[in-house]
Amino acid sequence: MLSHLCAATPALYILWFTMAQVAGQEDREKTTALKDLLSRIDLDELMKKDEPPFTFPKTLEEFEYAFNEYGQLRHIKTGEPFVFNAREDLHRWNQKRYEALGEIITQYVYELLEKKCNMTKAILPVDASEDEPTTFIYLSPDALSNPSKLLVLIQGSGVVRAGQWARRLIINQDLDSGTQIPFITRAMEENGSSEEHVLYVWDHFVSKAAAKNVFIVAHSYGGLSFVELMNQREMQVKNRVCAVALTDSAHNIWLQETSKGTQDWMQQHCCNWVSSPEPLDTPLDPMLPDCPRVSAGTERHELTSWLSFNSIFRFFSEVLEVKEDEEMEETSNIVTTRSSSLKSKHQDL
Repeated sequence: MLSHLCAATPALYILWFTMAQVAGQEDREKTTALKDLLSRIDLDELMKKDEPPFTFPKTLEEFEYAFNEYGQLRHIKTGEPFVFNAREDLHRWNQKRYEALGEIITQYVYELLEKKCNMTKAILPVDASEDEPTTFIYLSPDALSNPSKLLVLIQGSGVVRAGQWARRLIINQDLDSGTQIPFITRAMEENGSSEEHVLYVWDHFVSKAAAKNVFIVAHSYGGLSFVELMNQREMQVKNRVCAVALTDSAHNIWLQETSKGTQDWMQQHCCNWVSSPEPLDTPLDPMLPDCPRVSAGTERHELTSWLSFNSIFRFFSEVLEVKEDEEMEETSNIVTTRSSSLKSKHQDL
């Protein structure tokens, strides 16, 4: 009996092993068939059926976002930070929306470079043909003329552009951490004050210009810089400058220890258009004994120059006309005096 059982065991083992091999082969065939089926399905196309179209706003306002006073991107209505997952289970759509916002942020930073940092765009290559691909960099006003210092900023690769360190930081944290603007601002501060810059420009450019009549428009802190220029180059300014238009000037003749002669000259040759609810050109009470103050026709500081545009040029024309009349009168007096002198000599003879 035992011998019979032992003889049967190999047959059973072989039968079981064969059945296992057949089952394993069937599993592999099913797996292969499933892979083949999946390879024929375009998962991207399948996902697109449930996605909304990739049409997104073109401006920050349309996105309903804005940067607050701290440079943080916040929702206009809720005040909340940017939310990546605007729609659950639509990762591709959310990513495209994020990229669309990123392009708007790029243009926003370009505007800051040009308006806040007073930088200009330079196209590269400098001698590019019409059909040649180009790029650009941004330069500060004195980048190529400053004999002392030059700061070069180079961003990384990827989606970041000129003026940016990291788009993600701009969107999720703030402008200071994600842009190069703090570096640019600090470099400008290290490069000298606004007053020093105005003095340098006067000494190296304006004073050497051929123009007989120089006119100056100075806004906000620029007014303080102009008064400091007068403190340092009083006689030069009086001899060359015909008229000065200030717009919401930040100068203070007492704190800047301005001379009596400068104050008197400013009374005759300067006018300050200041932010005020009064109509444009309405005379206002003088706060200091320096120059007349009139309304710029707006209470918004940044608009004072633009809304005073026509009034400023009319003021320049009037001052120039008075100066030319005085010069003609002086010339006439000289001619008359010479004529009288000759007549007197003739009579003596």
